Amino acid sequence: MDAEFLQGRIDATKAQIIAYEDAITALTSGGVQSYTLDTGQSRQTVTRLELSTLNNALDGLYNRLVTLQARQNGGAVIVGPAW
Repeated sequence: MDAEFLQGRIDATKAQIIAYEDAITALTSGGVQSYTLDTGQSRQTVTRLELSTLNNALDGLYNRLVTLQARQNGGAVIVGPAW
């Protein structure tokens, strides 16, 4: 794959990770009941009831990031369950 393309995907994934972490932090820190999650690709309002879904999505983003970075570096990826 093209190195520039992979770096673009890595940067986009990092931005999504930050957005999800910000949403989770806002929802778990107390007074906020809902949060508008802006990943740069989409916007959605999430609530505390969706924390499990957000955490699962965040785990998936971290897995994607590791995979992309390994591809960029020409390495192998060994992925296990996220639990």
